[in-house]
Amino acid sequence: MTNENIALVTVGDPALTLADRKLAGSADCLNCGTGLNGPFCYYCGQPDRNLLRFFPALVRDLLEDFLDLDSRFMRTMKPLLFKPGRLTRDYMTGRRFRYTPPMRLYIFASILFFLLAALLSGNAIDTNKGGTGHEDVAQVGPGDETHQQLLEESLTELPPDLREKVQSGLAEHESVSANAADENDGFKLDTDGFQFNDEPWDRDTNPVDIRWLPDWINKRINDEIEGSPRKAEQINENPNLIVEQVFDILPATMFILLPVVALILKCWYLFAKRYYVEHLIFSLHNHSFLFVSLILLLLTNLVGDLFNQSGYTIATTGTEWLTIAISVWIPVYFLISLRVVYQQGWFMTVAKFSLIGISYLILLIAATTFVALASFVLL
Repeated sequence: MTNENIALVTVGDPALTLADRKLAGSADCLNCGTGLNGPFCYYCGQPDRNLLRFFPALVRDLLEDFLDLDSRFMRTMKPLLFKPGRLTRDYMTGRRFRYTPPMRLYIFASILFFLLAALLSGNAIDTNKGGTGHEDVAQVGPGDETHQQLLEESLTELPPDLREKVQSGLAEHESVSANAADENDGFKLDTDGFQFNDEPWDRDTNPVDIRWLPDWINKRINDEIEGSPRKAEQINENPNLIVEQVFDILPATMFILLPVVALILKCWYLFAKRYYVEHLIFSLHNHSFLFVSLILLLLTNLVGDLFNQSGYTIATTGTEWLTIAISVWIPVYFLISLRVVYQQGWFMTVAKFSLIGISYLILLIAATTFVALASFVLL
């Protein structure tokens, strides 16, 4: 048999192609008319996919393509969690299709984290507002008539000099308790605390008027100062209001910070001969790891609280150790990922890790301040 009669058969990786049930079975590309030798057109890239199927099948395929839970998503989780920098290195060297794309991975992880964090935060606030669960138990307090009667009877049995000292101590204790109750009454704001031009703020006599700002901004600032006491009362009555605003703004803020973080990496690795997009992909992967780790921390703490309430001491201790392990692994992961991706010595990697960490911390403080102010303004 000559070499001309031997047909070369290429066996493709099923994980890197389309399933037969998804193919249209066309001989030519339906987009450009080029003859097909596989599930994708080599000229325009359009897949030979059949969309004329039952709607439940299309919904299932859509979820598979978005989450890739059947293949790429699961293959991505192992290097994402346990192999620092591996995803970025593989992506740069062209091994991309086997993993979930960086942007899709980041969006999925961030949405899941913020949904879970918002849910747990709302439940925690509702639980705290609900009290301790023992409100129906009769308690004898200083304002109770039985308490006062018992106290007076006890005082009459004391010597006169000791009775005066006890009464003085009780009066001082009640005064301190009353002051503490007033201080813990909630979040309060008073317009008298605002100063402008070294004088108390007043909407009519001493409003905020910054010359280099447009008039509508100055007006908005004065409106916010005037309405701040009312907003503080709303937050005291329903803390979920500010929590909802924070979780509305925070995801978009973190997404906007990604290019800034990539710019920080570009500055500290200015002579590494890396394109900006490489730093951006590295930032996407590391933030995805951070969100997945925070999800695991939230779930671990939740399970630990359930074990603690049920009295499972050993299981509670196990979740505490798991929380410590995840918390320690997060900074170690970031350090190793810098070493793997940028391939510099440990001394330079540790030094730049410290500088990048300080820069990122400053950025987070600024972002947190912005989110807090924006949430209060939009309330």
